Amino acid sequence: MAQILNPLAAHIRTVKQRLIIIGATMLVALLVSFTFSGEMVAWLNRPFPNLLVFYGPTEALFASIKVSLLAAIIASLPVIFYQCWKFIEPALLPKEQRWGFPLFALAGGLFALGLTFCNLLILPLVINFFVSFGMDHDVTPLLSVGTYIDFNVKFLLIFGCAFELPLVLSILARVGVVSAQMLAKYRKYAIMAALILSAIVTPDATLVTMLLMAVPLMVLYEIGIIGARIFGRGGPTEVNLPLDPDLPIGPAGHRVR
Repeated sequence: MAQILNPLAAHIRTVKQRLIIIGATMLVALLVSFTFSGEMVAWLNRPFPNLLVFYGPTEALFASIKVSLLAAIIASLPVIFYQCWKFIEPALLPKEQRWGFPLFALAGGLFALGLTFCNLLILPLVINFFVSFGMDHDVTPLLSVGTYIDFNVKFLLIFGCAFELPLVLSILARVGVVSAQMLAKYRKYAIMAALILSAIVTPDATLVTMLLMAVPLMVLYEIGIIGARIFGRGGPTEVNLPLDPDLPIGPAGHRVR
């Protein structure tokens, strides 16, 4: 029992230490980014030309904390990836360890690409659509900073994580969990899951925001199928070894090798 508990306790201590490092890094990044929260709110406010307002004493403060937390997560990604890599590195073979840095760099690049895609294309489309719709009905747009920042931060995080889908599917195909044929077979279920997920995670469950989330997910799923086809394992190969008649027969009727 002691031989089992000692390695487990060591793993728990290692996880605790790495989580403390990640938490401390994010806290420092949060404090630094909070000083630039005004500039970040102004950057997110580009698609909406009017000034944002707040309706409660703490609304502007919490909006600044939310946008600072998003910036802290982005700034801490290298440390987060490094700590995760150092935790799993001892369990990998030397050949597998060589793939660590490229995979984490690709994951960080895909996350940044998702944020950029959302910030430069999706958010302006969504905000302009809803603001224009209200103005066409003779309604003056007056958005609160809390609701506006919450809307932006949720969209950015969702798209950043969604752009990891091709990498995740490619890795799962590489280790043999899924295959390109399986992913293609269940494409219609993936489309349904994308629509349901979009209805759940988008800040508002309107058809426009659902489609703006679901369509990129479907495209990313198709890219994941291509990645699974390129990097996935091939089918099992038949190895016809000569049978020794002196070997015993297994219970299923096959010779034990």
